[in-house]
Amino acid sequence: MHTVGLSLRKVSSLVGYSSLYEYEDFIQDVSVSSLVEIDPQDYQAIENSRRVYKALRQLDRSRITGNFLSRKFIPKDPKFQIIGDSTLFLPTFNNPYELFSLQAVEGWRDRCRYAVCYINEVWESDLKKCTYLLELLRDFDYIFIGLHHGVESLSKLVGKPCAYLPIGIDALKFCAYTSNEPFRSINVCNIGRRSDITHRALMGLAIQNHIFYYYDTIASQNVTNAAKQITFSVKSPKQHRLLLANLLKRSRYFIVNRAFVNDPSRTGGQSEIPSRFFEGAAAGTVMIGEPPNTQIFQEYFGWDDAIIQVPFDAPHIGEVILELEAQPERVAAIRRTNTINALLKHDWLHRLQVVYDALDLPASEKMQERAKQISNLVDHIHQLAVPSSIYV
Repeated sequence: MHTVGLSLRKVSSLVGYSSLYEYEDFIQDVSVSSLVEIDPQDYQAIENSRRVYKALRQLDRSRITGNFLSRKFIPKDPKFQIIGDSTLFLPTFNNPYELFSLQAVEGWRDRCRYAVCYINEVWESDLKKCTYLLELLRDFDYIFIGLHHGVESLSKLVGKPCAYLPIGIDALKFCAYTSNEPFRSINVCNIGRRSDITHRALMGLAIQNHIFYYYDTIASQNVTNAAKQITFSVKSPKQHRLLLANLLKRSRYFIVNRAFVNDPSRTGGQSEIPSRFFEGAAAGTVMIGEPPNTQIFQEYFGWDDAIIQVPFDAPHIGEVILELEAQPERVAAIRRTNTINALLKHDWLHRLQVVYDALDLPASEKMQERAKQISNLVDHIHQLAVPSSIYV
């Protein structure tokens, strides 16, 4: 079985996109795959064509006419062609605005037996803005998105099966319970979006040398509201993911909150699970913050103490941590439970298996090997949870 992927990693390099590129790497590792990587020069030509397509679609509501005319504006050079027959076409996108890249890949529907699309962020509030792009999804067999609120609306719009598939994690990479378990020298890790109030309280503890507090010091550029978002580009998504994994494996407490917690205008009132929850759990951190108040969150993080709930603005964060530090057995149990659940539920293996199950495709040999590796690691962690005295 051969899988063809489509990636914009050379074009879109924001740090928040690194987790999706980790998924692409995983697919390449566990299956016989090839990956079409669009480069910036080609993407600029694709973007020019997208603008033409959008204008034509606004002038002529006929999808067939607009699609036919706009394809004439795609230069010959940036086109990619799938040679030979493949079992699965599995492109991944950070958001719907990248979808027009599909027009640059020739033969993906004719040459591939199945076609499944994964889009990480599809906010329901964006659907009307990018309808002309979402209609390009009608040639797919299945569509998976990383936000659950937009599933029903997108399915009705496209007329194809659409399902929620949250972002996953390389749980083996992020797991701290190996033969060389690192010492958790970082007391508190707080990266990405943050509350000024909570940050100020943690800074006070750091200034007094009570804790090692790790936080972002970069300044956002070309961001509409830099006060609400801390972001940057990375040269190598793979290297960044390794750095993040090593950072979190050495962190005791990790501040996490629901997606866009300080920017409700972006979410349209929706409450979603961001990647931080999967990263923090896989690394065995004790997660503290404001989670989504949804049934979906309970389905994916419904175990005890998955997150210690405190408001986004938490001036008393130091007291919360002090109280947890006085309960070492509880903290140790949280770390083990978070790690085990991430291994059993949220590894990229489980996300890819959902796609395969939808198409009734068998797991590859490497996928089966990874499942055994995860099972062995879980058994190892369970043994660590047993009091050593029973072996005396």
